[in-house]
Amino acid sequence: MNKQFKKDLPRWVTTVGVLSLVLVLATACTQEQKEQGTAVEAGQKIKATTTIGMISDIVGKVGGDHVEVTGIMKSGVDPHLYKASQGDMRKLDQADIIFYNGLHLEGKMQDILEKIGKQKPVIPVSKNIAQDQLRAGSPEMGSEHDPHIWFNVQNWMSAVETIRDELSALDAAHAEDYKANAEAYLAELRKLDDYTREEIASIPEAQRVLVTAHDAFGYFGDAYNIQVKGLQGMSTESEAGSQDVTRLRDYLVENKIKAVFVETSVPRKAIDAVIQGAAQQGHTIRIGGELYSDAMGKEGTEEGTYIGMVKHNVNTMVKALK
Repeated sequence: MNKQFKKDLPRWVTTVGVLSLVLVLATACTQEQKEQGTAVEAGQKIKATTTIGMISDIVGKVGGDHVEVTGIMKSGVDPHLYKASQGDMRKLDQADIIFYNGLHLEGKMQDILEKIGKQKPVIPVSKNIAQDQLRAGSPEMGSEHDPHIWFNVQNWMSAVETIRDELSALDAAHAEDYKANAEAYLAELRKLDDYTREEIASIPEAQRVLVTAHDAFGYFGDAYNIQVKGLQGMSTESEAGSQDVTRLRDYLVENKIKAVFVETSVPRKAIDAVIQGAAQQGHTIRIGGELYSDAMGKEGTEEGTYIGMVKHNVNTMVKALK
């Protein structure tokens, strides 16, 4: 050991000791943050990116002042056909957490969401709904389950609880706020569930038939005891063919159904063909109204909220069928 090395040894040992202490403290701090679920800097809002508007609405209600919500799909957008833009990719990249429906509703975004999920929390809000509460899917969906879960309000209550738990895990410092916000919103959803059940029950049973452009209302039919017929399947990726139109036309004529409904996110061309076909057979069918199915109303309107959307649909059905 040379003289210079002996001279520098105490200084070297001291430096190593300080660096080791800094490393230990940093590791302890990081571990503490993980245990507390603190994923963002103090005072910073969680950046949450969502796919469909119904999910954006929940995240905004549950997250309150602690979460900045960025939705990808706007009013009138069909999630079955939606392709992510470059701007959407930036929103997904900048997010601390991403919420989507799952069950292949966002079919063309599925691969993107799964890849991002390896780097940050990417949560399907349907994940905690009991299997026996999920309806069977169809081949064109690419999923064994029907993705339109929000049409049973009780399913959407499960989605609220999932979002509450995920936000709390990410930001435990505000977990009590997320819990309180969720409880307040769940109370509103219980009232909405009761309202929907009572209003649909007021329609005479023989007239309780809901005919729509595509088969999005299956959960609604099961939950609220109304028969549902869709011109297209659960997905809108393939257009309704002439056989679909003929089949539905014959059903409406034979059962003397007087009203059908169009959807804000689905072109009405095929439904119009059904109405014209029935007219040629001497049976008059009218448009009972426009329903919100895969997308809510415009932002800032009552129908631009989940509760407002469901109430609009229920009131439109009751007015037309009762």
